[in-house]
Amino acid sequence: MSRLLTTIIFVSISIVLGILILIDLSTGQIEIPFREIINFLSFGNNQDENYYILVKEFRFPRVLVAILTGAALSVSGLLMQSIFRNPLAGPYVLGISSGASLGVALFVLGGSVFAGTHAFWGSNVSLLISAGVGAAVVMSIILAVSIRVRDNISILIIGILIAGVVSSIVSILQYYANDISVKSFVVWTMGNLDAVSYKDIMLIFPIIVFGLAGVYLMSKNLNLILPGESFAKSMGINTKVQRIIVFTFVSLLTGTVTAFCGPIGFIGIAAPHVARWIFNTANHFVLIPASSLIGAIFIVSSDILTHSITTQGILPINAVTAIMGAPFIIWIVVRNKRTVI
Repeated sequence: MSRLLTTIIFVSISIVLGILILIDLSTGQIEIPFREIINFLSFGNNQDENYYILVKEFRFPRVLVAILTGAALSVSGLLMQSIFRNPLAGPYVLGISSGASLGVALFVLGGSVFAGTHAFWGSNVSLLISAGVGAAVVMSIILAVSIRVRDNISILIIGILIAGVVSSIVSILQYYANDISVKSFVVWTMGNLDAVSYKDIMLIFPIIVFGLAGVYLMSKNLNLILPGESFAKSMGINTKVQRIIVFTFVSLLTGTVTAFCGPIGFIGIAAPHVARWIFNTANHFVLIPASSLIGAIFIVSSDILTHSITTQGILPINAVTAIMGAPFIIWIVVRNKRTVI
């Protein structure tokens, strides 16, 4: 694909994302005219005060988090698919999101189980660290297994089993925790972008931007790893070090998103494949920004649906991403049946 065509596609996708952002900002129980949204984004003076407060305090943070979440999860999925050379690898399927959930469960539910309190729930930094450590532990296990087991389907099964064990531990914690902690955790597991504040964004934004920038700087090495470890070693790449770096970035991105937005599934698998299909390339210099944009489109679209399908509140975003992402995963399995099976 020529550079001109690649640029045109990038511009087109960016325009689609921009339109979806405008729709998301205007959609909700209170419809906001597009002109008010444009005034807000362009720092115009002729703004209705009620609309301005609604957009500034509630909808704009939600949309910004949706963009960051989609980019982080899709790039995490791309990294795992590249390293494991498995089309079904992703932070949700291989249990990375479950590991982050376990970290949050120990943080939220563990206090009530072991100390009779959930007072630490308000500490955002501690919550972030807990999720990151949980994701890192599961990712370390998957990496250790992948060194010994080269079969893609075996690694996939082991990831599913680890996720099952993690879910069992979480269930035990829920059984012994108090009602308030359990309710807080259950609501969190449904996925929620609305609960993220500007204070949270000040913590999330630099971490995800740093992670995405770091991953992009690895593009050349990721391209060399694709043909296989033997080829990468012949080109002077230390594959063990690269695995550790990838493990660090995936844990950082997935843990950050999961800590604040809950375990959001399917996007990490589907978005990278859509990026490969649209751009018809395996070049990570193209796929990383492309996956980021497409992941953002997935999440923003899901967010629009959560606020427009029903008038009885807001649907859990996990339910919507599952409905949107599952058909793509089925398509991936059918398309790659000779590779996966």
